[in-house]
Amino acid sequence: MANKEFDVVVIGAGPGGYVAAIRAAQLGFSVACVEKWVNPADKMVLGGTCLNVGCIPSKALLASSEEFEKVGHHLADHGISTSDVKIDIAQMLKRKQGIVDKMTGGIEFLFKKNKITWLKGHGELKAKNDGGYQIDVSPVKDGEKASVTARNVIIATGSKARHLPGMPVDNKLISDNEGALSFDTVPKKLGVIGAGVIGLELGSVWRRLGAEVTVLEAMPEFLAAADAGVAKEAAKQFKKQGLDINVGVKVGEVKTGKDNVTINYTDKDGKEHTLDVDRLIVSVGRVPNTDGLGLGNIGLATDERGFIPVDDHCRTKLPNVFAIGDVVRGPMLAHKAEDEGVLVAEVIAGQKPHIDYNCIPWVIYTSPEIAWVGKTEQQLKAEGREFKPGQFPFAANGRALGMGSSDGFVKVLADAKTDEILGVHVIGLNASDLIAEAVVAMEFKAASEDIGRICHPHPSLSEVMREAALDVEKRALNK
Repeated sequence: MANKEFDVVVIGAGPGGYVAAIRAAQLGFSVACVEKWVNPADKMVLGGTCLNVGCIPSKALLASSEEFEKVGHHLADHGISTSDVKIDIAQMLKRKQGIVDKMTGGIEFLFKKNKITWLKGHGELKAKNDGGYQIDVSPVKDGEKASVTARNVIIATGSKARHLPGMPVDNKLISDNEGALSFDTVPKKLGVIGAGVIGLELGSVWRRLGAEVTVLEAMPEFLAAADAGVAKEAAKQFKKQGLDINVGVKVGEVKTGKDNVTINYTDKDGKEHTLDVDRLIVSVGRVPNTDGLGLGNIGLATDERGFIPVDDHCRTKLPNVFAIGDVVRGPMLAHKAEDEGVLVAEVIAGQKPHIDYNCIPWVIYTSPEIAWVGKTEQQLKAEGREFKPGQFPFAANGRALGMGSSDGFVKVLADAKTDEILGVHVIGLNASDLIAEAVVAMEFKAASEDIGRICHPHPSLSEVMREAALDVEKRALNK
């Protein structure tokens, strides 16, 4: 491709990048998107980490493993008899890949529909020129090097798994999230370093399929980012399921054998332990992905943590250069990246969008699911803000009982004087869907009374949200 000019060039086609490209195209701009991802079938695809080795495939495996556990352990409650239940790992992985292929193919269709040019390869910022910024695209498969000029640049290169020294990830014996999504057999013993979202979700998948799972977490508290009451309930539920979670752990030497991994660690009481496992998953967070991006060529640099500094509208210090998603401050969440992608496209169009980062929901897709938005009890106490809590259990909800999943609760935290909702925390069935009502309420500065006065369908799980809101004023109807 000769040096072609585009109004907007997006580097990276994950959830933030591809959504930014689509919104910019909707607004009438000429748009190109640079992406280099090559899937296991040696095909170049869109969607980035989230669609290929993150959110989408992990949810597919979580669903498969939930079905397996349901058949083996919970159908008898319904009067359904089963015997000799087996799992076909190859078929499970084939189903997962089919879902991924459908989703990534869908983005390719949307690019064609919106007349977005896909620049296949690795994008590097080369220089600022009269027309904007020069971006060179190097092929990762067949093809020739290309050079384009972008009047506006959106950097959306995402993040990669953080690896630890002394734990070489080969995605066979020691895996990050990518390898842990593709085990060809169920390990008898599985070790997980890190009790965050990825560690808990992947640990849950393989535990349901028969692995004995031990989780080692360096932080002294379990799920410190969540509301303390939710974290306590989650720890209780995961222990009951068989996840062995150890907090306050210091991991020492890790050795690999022919077909096993040995982890030496010290527990929170200072006692030394040795753990032998068949596979080890390392899930200790993610780091911004800026390798070979050429930031220095145009006068940009990352901060001490590797993030690209931006303002509230994702502008870098350079005119018409933006950065979104996992490469900038804020939570590393796909939906946060998507919202920032839309915001930047609209800023380029001269509109005045905004994002309230306090209203971005968090979700952990374990069983029970965990979701929250806004402030936790411990954050409000630290701020010295007076609040009123309301809480209601799924155990008193007919729909949850009928579905055989009545663990957990909804908690609503409201301002003691104004009744404005400050935070909502859910642990229970379909928490990922229920939290959306709370997000809408908080975006519109609703009071807990507002949710309490809205008619909710009966029987439904959403009634638990209403009852928790009513409980703020201690007038829950079924408590």
